[in-house]
Amino acid sequence: MFPPGGVPRELPPCCHPGTEAPRGRPEGPSASYTGFVTGSVVQINISRGGVPKLPVPEAKVHVLGVEGDHQAHPEFHGGPRQALLLICAEVIDRLREEGFPLFYGALGENLTTRGLDHTGFRLGQQFRIGPEVWIEITKVRAPCKQLDVYGQGSIQKAIYDKQVKAGDPSSQRWCMSGVYASVVRPGSIRPGDAITLIGEVV
Repeated sequence: MFPPGGVPRELPPCCHPGTEAPRGRPEGPSASYTGFVTGSVVQINISRGGVPKLPVPEAKVHVLGVEGDHQAHPEFHGGPRQALLLICAEVIDRLREEGFPLFYGALGENLTTRGLDHTGFRLGQQFRIGPEVWIEITKVRAPCKQLDVYGQGSIQKAIYDKQVKAGDPSSQRWCMSGVYASVVRPGSIRPGDAITLIGEVV
């Protein structure tokens, strides 16, 4: 657990890839932590279903996700444990350099972030977004065929592999496909909001 009013002695994995963060559950969204401002929101994206998702200037977030956002296949996507999909802008930038016709929101993410290291995400990590919203990482996103529009089969291989599927964070593709999160505390978010690592759950 992070010490109240302070920061952990060692950086969490989203700051130092491959290292383990301090474990422990914060005592609730009202707990007092300084934490780490490890990134920020670049863009908030929604759609009527499917990809791409398009940017909005601000949004309200509730336990089922971003207000106004919908899924093409709700039997597979969405729900409280998959309320939000986060993808690092750095991943999209890298894929664009490799020739994939991508832009922020193209991969279906609700939040495009900057400053978070995709190889450092761990299930159970908790982040505060802006002054109100509190989320918890629940699972790694397995990319589906909807992404074929950006390169049939090849885009999936570029962001997801057997190691990731097996839950091995040593893969260089770890969480390139994005991570799902549940919403612990609803609220409003805007581009530019700070993303602060609060703690982890055992």
